[in-house]
Amino acid sequence: MLLSIFVRFSTKPGQQLKLTGNLPQLGSGDPANAVMMEYHDQQHWKITLNLSNADIKKFTYLQYQYIYTDDHGNYAEDWGENRRIDIKDLSDGSILLDTWIDMGAMQNNFYTAPFKNIYGNNRKKTFKKDKRKKFLFNVWAPLLKEHESIVIVGSNQYFGNWDIQKGIPMKFNGHAWAAQVDAISDLGFLEYKYCVVDQKGKLLRYENGSNRLLSQPIAENNFIIQDGYARLDDQFKGTGIAIPVFSLRTKKSFGVGEFNDIKQLVDWASDVSLKMIQLLPVNDTISTHTKADSYPYAAISAFALHPLYISIESIAGAENKKLISNIVKHKKELNQSEGVCYEEVMKYKLHALQILFDAQETDLFEDELFIEFYQKNKSWLQPYAVFSFLRDKFKTADTTQWEEFQYFSQSIIDKLSSPKSTSYKKIAFYYFVQYHLHLQLKKAHEYANKKGIVLKGDIAIGVNKHGVDTWMDPSLYHLDMQAGAPPDDFAVKGQNWGFPTYNWEVMKKNHYTWWKQRFEQMSNYFDAFRIDHILGFFRIWSIPSDAVEGIMGRFVPAISVTKKEITSIGIDFSEIRFCHPYITDTVLWEISAGNEEGVKRFLKQMSDGRYQFKEEFNTQLKIENHFSKLEECDEHAELKQTLFNLHTNIIFHKDPAEQDHYHFRFNAQQTLSFHHLPSDEQNALIELYNDYFFHRQDELWKKAALEKLPALKRSTDMLICGEDLGMVPKTVPEVMSYLGFLCMEVQRMSKKLNTQFLNPAHSAYLTVVTPSTHDMSTIREWWLEDKKASQNFFNQELWQYGEAPHEANVHIVKSIILQHLASPAMWAVFQLQDLFAMDESLRLVDPYKERINIPGDSKHYWRYRMPIDMEDLQKKKNFNELLHYFITSNGR
Repeated sequence: MLLSIFVRFSTKPGQQLKLTGNLPQLGSGDPANAVMMEYHDQQHWKITLNLSNADIKKFTYLQYQYIYTDDHGNYAEDWGENRRIDIKDLSDGSILLDTWIDMGAMQNNFYTAPFKNIYGNNRKKTFKKDKRKKFLFNVWAPLLKEHESIVIVGSNQYFGNWDIQKGIPMKFNGHAWAAQVDAISDLGFLEYKYCVVDQKGKLLRYENGSNRLLSQPIAENNFIIQDGYARLDDQFKGTGIAIPVFSLRTKKSFGVGEFNDIKQLVDWASDVSLKMIQLLPVNDTISTHTKADSYPYAAISAFALHPLYISIESIAGAENKKLISNIVKHKKELNQSEGVCYEEVMKYKLHALQILFDAQETDLFEDELFIEFYQKNKSWLQPYAVFSFLRDKFKTADTTQWEEFQYFSQSIIDKLSSPKSTSYKKIAFYYFVQYHLHLQLKKAHEYANKKGIVLKGDIAIGVNKHGVDTWMDPSLYHLDMQAGAPPDDFAVKGQNWGFPTYNWEVMKKNHYTWWKQRFEQMSNYFDAFRIDHILGFFRIWSIPSDAVEGIMGRFVPAISVTKKEITSIGIDFSEIRFCHPYITDTVLWEISAGNEEGVKRFLKQMSDGRYQFKEEFNTQLKIENHFSKLEECDEHAELKQTLFNLHTNIIFHKDPAEQDHYHFRFNAQQTLSFHHLPSDEQNALIELYNDYFFHRQDELWKKAALEKLPALKRSTDMLICGEDLGMVPKTVPEVMSYLGFLCMEVQRMSKKLNTQFLNPAHSAYLTVVTPSTHDMSTIREWWLEDKKASQNFFNQELWQYGEAPHEANVHIVKSIILQHLASPAMWAVFQLQDLFAMDESLRLVDPYKERINIPGDSKHYWRYRMPIDMEDLQKKKNFNELLHYFITSNGR
């Protein structure tokens, strides 16, 4: 059976299209074995397939995809989850006239989970195939309202001669709009358009753009026209709130927000017309059993949920309520605390969970739902449970301290977790906990969807160095490096997250399986997700393991600067001068605040009069370890910071792999080492520095992202938002647009050069706009901490004259909220604290207590809780009505 495929795609010399698909002749789904198509004319490429009888019997559908390549090595895939043809609908000589769909097409987002599962209008499938009619038109229009449908009108009598009433009505086939006709044109040529009509057939709007043209040869049998998207201006706009689960507060909470509390948050969100709840990561971070584990981005497992969020009373039920009554009596006291008391909450919850497990384990292991959960999740659940058992057995998550268990082995896992093992019960305890966490979050998600609310999760860019994932497969990570971020206005010393960086080469070889599994796991509980620090898929800020401060890192991958380049611009280069801490008596006088002698105890003087660190202090980590043994005091802290600053007084990092190759230290021109160079050398280095950071890496970073992100996008139907804040390479917006990812825009972090603030009115549609995030101060705190910026904002963005008020009063906050709600962006998302700032009764007296995280503080305690419980918030009639009005009056 012959099938001819034509695809509308205009190319230039050196460009070509390929076709891949599930048939053997199309490479059996492997894009590397895609088949070259033929150039047909300026608007079309073509291929003819000969489907054998074996193919027809074996395959129900022909699934396929187009691939673009060119002579410059560029590669692109088209998009469309319905790229398939029912083979039984074909006959010999059939023709498919298809349309290339860009991966970044805005409308692709309307086929993601929020729109399929929540905002879809549950339209019933009404299209029925008529085998007597050989011409089939298909078009996608995902945002049509329930009372709307599509009609085709065109330039001849078969298509109504542009009369809507005589046009061809289309029916919904479950995914697209479809219509069949007996004939297209007596002349083999047709102009036509898709139109939206109401239930009575009245015209509501034509699709945009010029008329569509059809001039392909008429098929003897079936002729399928796949026209892609109807060119309509239909858009969706929604409003969301961002809040960590631990910050929720209800009368049923146990000193911390729980998964069950999400339901009450959903009720309130629905009442005020919010459409999304955005959460921080909810994975297990238990590493030390201290408040240091409150950091939600340091997961010990990328799959396991955190016991912090479990409701022990829900598990107990009426039957086992008395068993934990002595623990539950602490609930009231913990709930009255201003913030989360992490260690106390975890102590009581783990104790209660152990009691409940002892009481319920027999019934649990016979429960069919539990058995199904265990079998489906065994690949991560079993190693996680064993890891947790060993962590507590050895009183450390550092697997190098686990004696014979320091190296992962499936045989050891099976042995320890065998029902005959003495450790089985302690390991099975974690199965029990994860099962109930799964049930509680799953129910919260289902409840949110029924109420029309999207749950948006957060995928952390890293994992804990001492965690299950690194233990199971260390080859996926560079364990000798630490991920972080370069310095910015919010963290002048940069950020060191302590996570190992990824070994992308190994991940690529196994087709990014670990990442795809993470996405699949998240889709159990979320409809959308934010990729934390998506810039890490382009390049990661990589810090040596012997450094403490983020400023000691560099971007990886990166094209280095060679010694030849440096010397060619007139620099008298030596590694000792440019790559080692530059320390002289003058530098010590400038940097040590009168404590030169105290600093010199850590140094040794060289023959040329300069200094270098003694062996026992020649890294930041050695200094950190030294001071950790001393009494904490301001004097020691100041001295330690001075020594850290000396370590960062360099201009280049040596490339660890290539001799005579170097990488600029970030902000090298701000160092004393740089300032002590002759002015001509300074000017030459600045030019090379700008080239290194802002030009030469662009294509390398673009290629790195495009090797990973398209495959990951194809692995999920969740709506994807990339957190693209910070030092953003110029290729990032291009790649985000190509992929169709939502980007983030923060009003006080304009991405436009020489512009202090973002105007939300100028944001693109595929954007999430917000006045603040959990990593920065709230509106009220920002207003106080940077008076110059708030004054400029008051005059320039709020169009107010005179001196700005000392505090961001309710009127200022309302104006900022309204600016975001009026934005053309798909989503306007607010921290709950910023919404509360519109109401005097909901504002904390101290705005500095509203903050969730301080990125520059690696020991920050994550414990913010909303100051009012959800039950009382729902009674705040004036606030809720105002918020509802603000949202709905802005079409959100």
